Amino acid sequence: MTKIKNGLLLISSIVVSVGLGSLGTFFTQTGPGSWYETLVKPSFNPPNWIFGPVWTLLFILMGISLYLVWRHGWKNILVKKGVIMFFIQFGFNIVWSYFFFTLQNPRLAFLEIIALWLAIAALMINFYRVDKRAACLLWPYLAWVTFAAFLNYAIWQLN
Repeated sequence: MTKIKNGLLLISSIVVSVGLGSLGTFFTQTGPGSWYETLVKPSFNPPNWIFGPVWTLLFILMGISLYLVWRHGWKNILVKKGVIMFFIQFGFNIVWSYFFFTLQNPRLAFLEIIALWLAIAALMINFYRVDKRAACLLWPYLAWVTFAAFLNYAIWQLN
């Protein structure tokens, strides 16, 4: 693959990842007067301002991870499977925001975040088989979703 094609694939992968990640914001309302503001939250709940930068960084890392796999070529069955899995897990990511914020259902969101966690773990296994670096770049994402699952569970239990 030429340097130009590699660069375009890298940029495209990051733009796709950040773009897909921004879809979840359509369902997320956390400002004054929102349902989220009325919830009882655990002591370990981060301030609202931290979520945007953390998710942006995670989406960039996910995009780089996608690129590292995708550049091995669409003809490779593990690449094809990995790219499909990437988009499936992203669907789970977006749906979580819908369940939690739009449906205002922390219980359903918690069950869904477990599916998201499993999808990320499966994705990491697949990516590891193609490019170990790609799998490593997903560790912060898995860690954040693990934390988010505990936070989601605590909010569900407190409310």
